Amino acid sequence: MTMELSQNSAAVLLLCAPLIAGGREPTAGLVTSGEYSRLERLLHERGAQPADLLSEHDGELRSEGGQLLGEDRLSALLARGFQLSQALAHWQARSIWVVSRADGHYPGVLRERLGGEAPVLLFGCGEPGLMEQGGLAIVGSRNVSDALVEYTDGVAELVARAGRAVVSGGARGIDQAAMRGATRAGGTVVGVMADSLERAILQRENRDLLMEGQVVLVSPYDPGAGFNVGHAMGRNKQIYALADAALVVNADFEKGGTWAGATEHLKRPGHGPVYVRITEGPDRALDALKSAGALAWPQLATLDDLERLLTAPVPRPELVRQAALVPLEPSERGVYTTHLATSPRIEAVADPREFESDDSDAEHVETVRELLSPPGFARTGVQIADALGISPKQVEPLLLRLVELGLVERLSKPIRYRTRIVQPSFFNREDDAPPELVIADRL
Repeated sequence: MTMELSQNSAAVLLLCAPLIAGGREPTAGLVTSGEYSRLERLLHERGAQPADLLSEHDGELRSEGGQLLGEDRLSALLARGFQLSQALAHWQARSIWVVSRADGHYPGVLRERLGGEAPVLLFGCGEPGLMEQGGLAIVGSRNVSDALVEYTDGVAELVARAGRAVVSGGARGIDQAAMRGATRAGGTVVGVMADSLERAILQRENRDLLMEGQVVLVSPYDPGAGFNVGHAMGRNKQIYALADAALVVNADFEKGGTWAGATEHLKRPGHGPVYVRITEGPDRALDALKSAGALAWPQLATLDDLERLLTAPVPRPELVRQAALVPLEPSERGVYTTHLATSPRIEAVADPREFESDDSDAEHVETVRELLSPPGFARTGVQIADALGISPKQVEPLLLRLVELGLVERLSKPIRYRTRIVQPSFFNREDDAPPELVIADRL
């Protein structure tokens, strides 16, 4: 998917982006994240936007911006129009979109959870709406045993079966195992890249998944930038912010990106829960994370348990059980998996009046009918949420309730919903209304 570049984002790119398409050296004197936040406050106080800096007629605003950043520096950055046009052509040829913090369609979850620490720019390829779906972040080290790869693959598959997204960092080892496990099970993935976004997009294993809407790859750094330790550390907060909870499969004690990301997130007030893999014996890094506030990854009885774990504001005590888990391989000490039994399939169609009497979102039902009534018409969860005037996370319980009542069934590969036979009185349709409607969705 591509998005049209806004004038605001164009201005922010000129100020903050290296524009290094083709391997050129980045421009010196780029506006830092902290400087941009100060500029943002200035623009807000003046009732202006970044795009207004491009206007030569607003000399007063430019003068104030120049006092903040330096007049010569500001002028030089805003004069990089030719470099910007080259970079845009380069990115568009690779289906890379870019959105800035000044745009209304910037991921709300990043803005809400990170505030001024949210990336000023976000580059990506794939369906942007996947970033608003929440899910489970799965992180770990690059160099791991086959048993840990298998463990990670299994957890990711369970997340996919529950209809939730896996969020990870795209690095080799645990990150890639999590992403592969989710997509093989028909689930969705948000990959937050620290480097080489361009290269990842062109990889064969990602191309089809990007086109089918199963994967979105994003990065707060230039798409052509190579590996940088600071970038690898810096993107950790975005991985955690895009998920409802996180699972640390393994880490190195007091070193490495996995350790840094987990400890940083545990210090955030009101942070989402961080879980660690249960091991048979002591594990210095994982035990230290538990001492810092992380929780033992629970044994889950059903997919509904996993859903509650991801949606509960505080992890429920009955889910955080220190029960013994079954080893993946008896010879691999300390490597365990969880067992989830699929919830019984709903075969009977529930009385639609039950929905109307029990669900607080009943007032949205008529709008949902309008959105989903054309036979075979497909809308994403984000589109439905936009039409209802609520967030994607708020629309999720509405659709899940329809599934629970047997009015909608969840399909996979890719994840979508199909309406079941319902009583015409619920949808207020004529008796000859089509009995089944197909609704594609990627919640």
